[in-house]
Amino acid sequence: MSLTNVSRRHLLAGLGAGSFVLAAGLPIARGAEEIKYGAAGMPGGAVANPLIFIALAPDGEVSIFCHRSEMGQGVRTSLPMVVADEMEADWRRVRVRQAPADESRFGNQNTDGSRSMRHFFEPMRQCGAAMRMMLESAAAAQWKVPLTEVAAADHGVLHRPSGRRLDFGGLARAASALPPPAPAALVLKNPRTFRYIGKDTMPLTDGLAISTGATRYGIDATLPGMHFAVIARPPVYGGKLTHVETAACLKVPGVLKVVTIPGTPVPSEFLPLGGVAVIARNSWAAIKGRDALVPTWEHGPNAGYDSIAYRAELERTAGQSGEIVRNLGDVDKAMAGAAQRLVADYYIPHLAQAPMEPPAALVHIKDGKVEAWACVQAPQAARERLATALGVAVKDVTLHVTLLGGGFGRKSKPDYVVEAGLLSKAMGGAPVKLFWTREDDLRHGYYHTVSVEHLEAGLDGQGRPVAWLHRSVAPSINATFGPDPMRESPDELGMGVTNQALDIANIRWETGEAAAHVRVGWFRSVSNIPHAFAIQSFIGELAAAAKRDAKDYLLEVIGPPRLINPKDQNDEANYGEDPAIYSIDTARLRRVAETAAKGAGWGRTLPKGHGLGIAAHYSFVTYVAAVIEVEVTERGEVIVHKVDMAVDCGPQINPERIRSQMEGAALMGISLATLGEISFKGGQAQQDNFDTYQVTRMDAAPRAIEVHLLPGDFATPLGGVGEPGMPPVAAALTNAIFAASGKRIRALPIKDQLRV
Repeated sequence: MSLTNVSRRHLLAGLGAGSFVLAAGLPIARGAEEIKYGAAGMPGGAVANPLIFIALAPDGEVSIFCHRSEMGQGVRTSLPMVVADEMEADWRRVRVRQAPADESRFGNQNTDGSRSMRHFFEPMRQCGAAMRMMLESAAAAQWKVPLTEVAAADHGVLHRPSGRRLDFGGLARAASALPPPAPAALVLKNPRTFRYIGKDTMPLTDGLAISTGATRYGIDATLPGMHFAVIARPPVYGGKLTHVETAACLKVPGVLKVVTIPGTPVPSEFLPLGGVAVIARNSWAAIKGRDALVPTWEHGPNAGYDSIAYRAELERTAGQSGEIVRNLGDVDKAMAGAAQRLVADYYIPHLAQAPMEPPAALVHIKDGKVEAWACVQAPQAARERLATALGVAVKDVTLHVTLLGGGFGRKSKPDYVVEAGLLSKAMGGAPVKLFWTREDDLRHGYYHTVSVEHLEAGLDGQGRPVAWLHRSVAPSINATFGPDPMRESPDELGMGVTNQALDIANIRWETGEAAAHVRVGWFRSVSNIPHAFAIQSFIGELAAAAKRDAKDYLLEVIGPPRLINPKDQNDEANYGEDPAIYSIDTARLRRVAETAAKGAGWGRTLPKGHGLGIAAHYSFVTYVAAVIEVEVTERGEVIVHKVDMAVDCGPQINPERIRSQMEGAALMGISLATLGEISFKGGQAQQDNFDTYQVTRMDAAPRAIEVHLLPGDFATPLGGVGEPGMPPVAAALTNAIFAASGKRIRALPIKDQLRV
C-alpha cells in the first residue's frame, strides 16, 4: 500500500484552506500474492489501483471521496463509513463527495460485478487508519507526550493521563506536515471496537435528498445556455441511415439543428448506433422535432431477427450434442442404466435493465477541454471513449459522476456519453444534454441474453440422481465487443453452470452455437439468471419425480459439506477472485437453504392453493437461498404472499443495505419472472414503454419479504451483495407455483400461462 499527501487544488477545489488530504491504495495487481481479495475487471473494464481520499478541514469537517457510482445500493454510505470508523470520525461531521473519473488517482471506478465493498473494504480501512495515526502523532507532538499516551476517539485525540483533548480540525495543519506511516506500521482497529461497521444504525447518505427530490441525477444536470437533444436511431441493430427528410423537423418551434451521427459497425462495443439527432432549446421541442423527421433506414444483417423463430432455433440446437466444456464420469453409461430419466428445456427471453432514470449526459467543450456530467457506472470507460471520439487527450476530459436513478448494468455502457460529446462538438462546443426517452431505452439498449437451457438426468431406484447433462445455448456478451464467438464464454459458463456444486458422480456440461442479433450487455447477475432458473427448477422436478420433499432433495443434491476449488470445476474466472481464498463452500450453500426454509416455516400445513418453492445459488462469491410462498387462485392468478431470503456474504459491513439489496432483488426477480420480456420482429424490439414491458406494481408485490443474514466473521473474505440475490428468485417462484397448482413453468415470463 502507498500513502501520499495530495495537493488540494489538484484534487478538488473548494475544500477550504488548510485542508489535509490523504490517499490510500493498494499496488496495481500483478499477481494474486499482491492482493488480498483480487481485482479482476469485467470485459471492457480495467484492473486498476484503488485509491481512497480523505480531506480534513480546519473546522473539523471530514470529506470522504467515494469513487464508486451510487445507484441505490448505498455505496456512498457504506464505503465512506468504513473510513470514518477506522479514523474515529463522527459521522455527523462527515461529508461524502463523489470522485470524478480519473483512473490515475482512483483506480478502478467501474461499479459492477458486486465488487465495491469486497475489493475496497481493506483499502478504505487502511486509509482511515493512516489518517487516525497521523492525527495521533500530531497531537502527541503538540503536547510533547509519548505517542502511547494518546488515542483518537470521537472526532478528536485524547491524552489519556491528563484528559486533554484536541479536535481533529485543530490538528489538520500539523498532521499534514507529517510523513504517512509505513504500510507495515499501520494498525487497524479490532473489529470488536467498530462504531459503524456491521451496525444497523447508519443513515443513508443521500436518503433525505432522494426522498425529498433534492438530489440531482444525470438527467437533472444543467448549464447556462444548454441545449437539449434526442436521437432517432436505427430500429435494427447494425442498420444505418440512408436518407432523412428534415424540413418538417426544422419548422418545429425551438428546434435548432439536425445532426447526422455516423453509426458503429457491428460489434458496436460502447459506441453510438448512429442516426439523426435533433438539437433544440428544450426537451419537448427536441422530441417533437424528432417525431417530424422522415428517416429512411437500411436495416442490415439483423433485419430478419424474430424472437419466436429464434427460440425454436435455440431449442433445436439444445436438443443436439454440443461442445463439451466439462465432463465427469460416464454420463451416457449412467443414463442408460438409470431407473428413470427426465428431460426438460427452460427458456428465458431477452430482458431490458429499464432503470427508472434512462441514460443521460451533458457535455460542454471549451478551449480544447471537455467537461461532462453523466449517470455512469463506468466513469473511466466513459471518459476514455469521449476523449477518443472528440480527438482530445484523456487528461483534457473532466467527467463528473452524478447519482444514478438505477443502473443494473445498462449504465456500464457509456454510448450515450459519446453521443452527447459529438453533439456538443456539432454545436461549436456549446453545452448539450442528450437524453434517452423510455422508448429509446427499451428499443435500443444492451439486452440480457436470450437462453435455452437443456437438462437431462437419470435417477436410480431410490430417486437419487446418478447422471446429469446440462447443455446451455445462449448468445454471448462477447459478441458486443468483438467477433461473435457463437458460444458462451468460460466466464459466462462460470456463472452457475460449470461451477455448480452438485454431488452427482456423472455430469457433462455442453454449449451449443447461438448467434447474437442484438447488443447483448451486462444485466444484474448476468448469466446466473438463466442458469440458476434452469438448474434449480430441474432439481425441483427431480424431487417431484422421486416423490421427495423439495428442500431435502435440494440438500441431497448439494451434498455433504466440502470445499471445492473453482479451477477443478473448469471455472478459471471465479468472479475475478483467487480460488485459494474463495473456494466454493457447500456447507454455506446448505446453510442458506436451511435458513430460508426455517424462516418460511417449511413443512407447515398450507391453505388450499398455496405452495412453497425453494432455490439456492452461489454467485459473486456469495450464497443466497430463497423460499417463496405463493397462492394460485382458481382463475390462475399468482399471488406472492411471502419471500424468505437467506444470504451469507461473509462479514456484513452495512446490514441495512444488505437487506435492502435482497428485498430489491426479490422484487426485481419476481417482476422479471412474471412479466419481463423483450421480443423482436423484423429485427425491431416490440416493447417500448412500461405498458408493454411491464414491471410489478405495488398491488402485485410480495405481501412480506424477510431477509435472514447469516453471521460471518472477518476471517472470512467478503462476498458480493448487489447481484447474488437475483438468481434463485425465479426458480423458487416457479417451484412454489408447482407446489400450489401441480403446473410446471419452464419458460419465462409466466404472464398468463396459468390463467383459465
